[in-house]
Amino acid sequence: MERSKTNISDETKTAYLFNAPLIIVAVVFVLVPVIGTIVTSLMRDVTFLPEKFLAVENYQRLFSDRHFYESLQFTLLFVVVSVSFELVFGLAFALLLNETLPFRGFLRVVILIPWVIPIAISARVWELIYNFNYGIFNYIILQLGISDQPVSWLGSSVGAFIAVVISDVWKTTPFMAIILLTGLSAINSDLYKQAKVDGTNFLQRFFMITLPLLKPVLIVALLFRSIDAIRIFDLIYVLTGGGPGGSTSSLSIYAFNYYVSGDFGYGSAVSVIVFLAAGLLSVLYIKFGKFRETLQ
Repeated sequence: MERSKTNISDETKTAYLFNAPLIIVAVVFVLVPVIGTIVTSLMRDVTFLPEKFLAVENYQRLFSDRHFYESLQFTLLFVVVSVSFELVFGLAFALLLNETLPFRGFLRVVILIPWVIPIAISARVWELIYNFNYGIFNYIILQLGISDQPVSWLGSSVGAFIAVVISDVWKTTPFMAIILLTGLSAINSDLYKQAKVDGTNFLQRFFMITLPLLKPVLIVALLFRSIDAIRIFDLIYVLTGGGPGGSTSSLSIYAFNYYVSGDFGYGSAVSVIVFLAAGLLSVLYIKFGKFRETLQ
């Protein structure tokens, strides 16, 4: 028994030793900045005023700010709409690329092109596509006679929201597709062969075999994309700047504007809300998706 306890202790020490670099990196680059942001959110940290401890005053100010709720509403709506489209299109592409197709390897590489393009560059390209004077979208609708004058895609709150969603779906659907394709590749093909022998159709095989076995990967993909979407900044910053009239101002854009103006305490309070929202979203995915049960 003594020997068993000693061995377990040695294994634990070895595990901590091997994981020490990762733990150090996590503490230095994740935990310390998070703690620092929380501390700053409790301060009056303004460039032109002396620093002062305010406790929860920044949060009281935050929860009475109409613009904060508008940014929160936009962010949550963006997450729901964008991630939903990415899930549908990503799953469709994954199912297609999982079939035996000519040039399947080439197609798997091509689909990744939008994902590997830097966000700032892709956002700038979409900005040109939506341009009022010479954008390709306006050129198409004018040529087809859909409208007799150009449409200001980024000039209205609804148009700007749709533009941001389309740009994000185009950019990140490949990420969803590749993750789901990995999960599909791990499913035993014999299950499908047996199901075909039993006379099942495609939809029956999808709902009875594919979807249940793909559930763990599906949850991970949704979790990653939802957290990334709730923190969206660069796409909106380049494409709309948060406009028109702040209608596409995400929580990250909202926090950034206060950082730029020198109000680091209030900006940090908004950042803490983003962090808590991402954490809550993670817990909900894991809990309601029954992730642990699925893996067992």
